[in-house]
Amino acid sequence: MADVRKVSWQRLRMSRTRVVMIVAALVVCALLYGWRHAARPSTAAASGGNAAIPVETALVTRANVPVYLQGLGAVRAFYTVRITPRVDGQLQKVGFVEGQRVAKGEVLAQIDPRLYEAALEQALAAKAKDASQLANAERDLKRYEKLAPENLASQQTLNTQQALVAQDRAQEKADQAAIDSARTELSYTTIRSPINGVTGIRQVDPGNIVHATDTTPIVVITQVQPISVIFSLPEDELDEVHRAMAKGPVSVIALPRDASGGGKVVLDRGAIDLIDNQIDQATGTISLKATFPNTHETLWPGEFVTARTLLKTEQGVLTIPSAALQNGPDGPFTYVVQPDHTVKAQAIGVGGESGDAVVVTSGLQAGARVVTSNQFRLQPGARVQILQDAPAAAAPAAGASDAK
Repeated sequence: MADVRKVSWQRLRMSRTRVVMIVAALVVCALLYGWRHAARPSTAAASGGNAAIPVETALVTRANVPVYLQGLGAVRAFYTVRITPRVDGQLQKVGFVEGQRVAKGEVLAQIDPRLYEAALEQALAAKAKDASQLANAERDLKRYEKLAPENLASQQTLNTQQALVAQDRAQEKADQAAIDSARTELSYTTIRSPINGVTGIRQVDPGNIVHATDTTPIVVITQVQPISVIFSLPEDELDEVHRAMAKGPVSVIALPRDASGGGKVVLDRGAIDLIDNQIDQATGTISLKATFPNTHETLWPGEFVTARTLLKTEQGVLTIPSAALQNGPDGPFTYVVQPDHTVKAQAIGVGGESGDAVVVTSGLQAGARVVTSNQFRLQPGARVQILQDAPAAAAPAAGASDAK
């Protein structure tokens, strides 16, 4: 019995030893596995630290860069006419459809003319009556003039007849003035368009009684060809605009109100007509008026647009793409690719910006290669791999770029 217990105890002790050895082996394997996987990132990082960073580049080029000033403006009709009656009466009919294009002289509305026709007839009759009296007075005057030398008519009678003839002639002139007035009043019953334009919403319907004192127009007509844009620029730019206008017409491009997407949609092209005669002290801006032909009617009264004014074109200046421009604590700079495919942070002087082109005033020479992408991964001395050349900085044609 004692021998049996001794054998069982030895077997139990051997089993425990095996378990401990197995557990220890598993722990060692886990530690080795973790160490190997933890070592891999550092190895990859070490091997990637010297890898070239892929970038796109562009060459510094010379270009003609237009210089723009940009401001928000509102479109206004070239002419706006409120069609109101000039005489009282019933509006018999209207001769237009809302939104119709009308020509100068075209009939727009008709007021009942009967009272004014009767007034004209009365004026004509009064003149005929007074004309016959004048003719009779002139015949009597001729007789008195023949009798007076022979003392058959007194001088007083002659003078009285002369005064009567003058009075009748004056009355005839008054009658003619009354006729002209009646004809004018009658002509006002037919309302014609004073301009070429587009009718708006009809405000008065046929059948209503209208008055010359009415403030509500029958309709409003606006001329949209040509059309005007009133826009504002900072007062600091006034001298530049004056100098540009002194050299000749200053072109203006009308763009949609939100031209931040590159301003490629040109609504119309026109020129500055005038500069307002005073500066708005509240906003520090000056108003300008430009006229556009609006041939395709892309501009409409009341619309807000972006007005881009071309001041001048800088000839043959150094430019880089705007994507190459970086701003640091010491000012603007760009990464320049060296012959050994490393990069150098080059401080530059920057002039105006027009579209994708940034004017460089100092720090670069034509033909230098600048980085246009992945700059956030770069530092001076980093090695780069040129994937492809980005398009050269393009100074836009008029209306196809962001303003200065």
